[in-house]
Amino acid sequence: MQLEDSVSKIKGVGDKTSTLFHKLGVDTVEDLIHLYPRYYLSYEEPVDIDALKVGARAAIRASIASYAEAKRVRSLMLVTCTVKDITGALKITWYNMPYLCRTLHIGQEFIFVGTVTAKGAGLVMEHPEFYSPEKYADLTRTRQPVYPLTGGLSNKLVSKAMRQALPLMQQMEESLPAQVVSEFHLMPVSHAVCQMHFPESEEALRKAANRIVFDEFFFYLASMEMIKERQNYQENHYPIPYTKDTENFIRRLPFTLTNAQKRVIDEIRADFAGEHTMNRLVQGDVGSGKTIVAVIAFLMAVQAGYQCAYMVPTEVLAYQHYESISKLLSGKRVRIGLLVGSLSAKKKRHIYEKLKKHELDLVIGTHALIQDKAEYDRLALVITDEQHRFGVKQRQALSEKGWEPHVMVMSATPIPRTLALILYGDLDISIMDELPANRLPIKNCVVGTKYRPTAYRFIEKQVAMGHQVYVICPMVEESESLEVENVISYTDTLRAAVGQGIHIEYLHGRMNSEEKREIMQRYYNREIDVLVSTTVIEVGIDNPNATVMMVENAERFGLAQLHQLRGRVGRGDAQSYCIFICGKETKEAMERLEVMGKSNDGFFIANEDLRLRGPGDFFGYRQSGEANFELADIYNLTLIQI
Repeated sequence: MQLEDSVSKIKGVGDKTSTLFHKLGVDTVEDLIHLYPRYYLSYEEPVDIDALKVGARAAIRASIASYAEAKRVRSLMLVTCTVKDITGALKITWYNMPYLCRTLHIGQEFIFVGTVTAKGAGLVMEHPEFYSPEKYADLTRTRQPVYPLTGGLSNKLVSKAMRQALPLMQQMEESLPAQVVSEFHLMPVSHAVCQMHFPESEEALRKAANRIVFDEFFFYLASMEMIKERQNYQENHYPIPYTKDTENFIRRLPFTLTNAQKRVIDEIRADFAGEHTMNRLVQGDVGSGKTIVAVIAFLMAVQAGYQCAYMVPTEVLAYQHYESISKLLSGKRVRIGLLVGSLSAKKKRHIYEKLKKHELDLVIGTHALIQDKAEYDRLALVITDEQHRFGVKQRQALSEKGWEPHVMVMSATPIPRTLALILYGDLDISIMDELPANRLPIKNCVVGTKYRPTAYRFIEKQVAMGHQVYVICPMVEESESLEVENVISYTDTLRAAVGQGIHIEYLHGRMNSEEKREIMQRYYNREIDVLVSTTVIEVGIDNPNATVMMVENAERFGLAQLHQLRGRVGRGDAQSYCIFICGKETKEAMERLEVMGKSNDGFFIANEDLRLRGPGDFFGYRQSGEANFELADIYNLTLIQI
């Protein structure tokens, strides 16, 4: 048997089982070897029944004290019996195992292993494993792998297949240079893979995982360096000069650029004038002024006779950018178009024709920009906004609309430099870590649900002063399983709780584009005082008159996402406020939210989010084309040093 052989070559794995393995992405023996356990079960020394804790997995040594009885409850067959030791008795329940009634007899002693729950006045161990004392002694202090599964595929079958593949694991050739293995004190790869599946000890498992993670980061970063090296050889087909006209445009802006904005513009100017194509990430905190940097880059490219494309994640944001950029560039003879999915077929066709004939200099839109029908003429600059909302493939699809155009991606989700290297290793990175001088720091508070009436009174006062408010809820519809506020019913509750003169509307992602745009336009026109919304308003929405952001069930959001939401206020000259209402006031939730209460610094918050949340989806979105590892966690980067 070889690594490249089909998994069906393993004894006991037939066609049916091979099909099940395929669902897990396992087709070859090598695929199987890299199917690492999700977690491990340990078999500790048994404890007394009176020492059991609700919710904890434990082992007990006890005797059968009552006949096992089977009873059907709806579609389940329940088998129950009572066991006891010298400290007490415990009820045990199994599901759909009626044969146990013939197996379990009064007086027999077993080791039962399972999780204890509270039922009524007593405790119950549900569906435990059970072993003879002799067999359990062999398991004690070992760690048994628990693998990813699919319907019809048992953990026992996967473990058995892994055992048969063990000789191939032991023969795996070293994948790293000997010098690297020695310098970083790494476990040999063959030993590491074996220990991942069948660890001899906790220390051996830790070293094995460290080795596998090192390999995944090493080869990923090496491939990113190769991509970047290839890009460095891409000739700059579109040299773009920095003209006097651009300089005058910057000087006549109604505000002064920050030093961070000036620094990034200088970096873009150098890229435009360089020998190679620009590939740059502009990463800036919310409100740091990335849009005007993009506008200046567009103006430079258009004045050089080229076309530009600006892709954003939502239609609401596309319309907003279309209107604001059109105003900024009025009088500059820049022909700007809007291309979004909700446009009629006739309007889209008209935009496609103008793009192809170069009757548009700049097109702003959503995914519609990368559709097959969209053809460009001399596309020299491509910018994607809120890059984490797109994927690598979508970014590439837009850049492939031209002949190696300059590429800039922008993100308002600050991430640590090491994580940026993983996600955007093929790009040069610019940091905008400075806010405009007129911005007052947002005042934050983290409170429980009892504070809600006080928050409502505060909202009334802010509206009376002529300001506007956002209220964020996590869900759109009622859910029996999640105790969260929902937008539609919450709006009714809020209308009843505040003064009748306050105009409240709601907005959520299931509305069509026209409805969303109409609501947002009325909000910008100050026809709506309080907007109750889902996170559809998270990205890029800019209303300088909004001064209050209240987030319900704030514990259900990641800190990075909360920081994005908070960035919707504090965009004008007035003092702004953010109220985080914690629906479940656990110690962990309050500790995490207090990070928001203490700091407005997105880069600090991003680091704390990684520290507190550990593995997980940092952005709240899964990227298409994001770095996918078998074991390495890109949000836990202790192995990477820069």
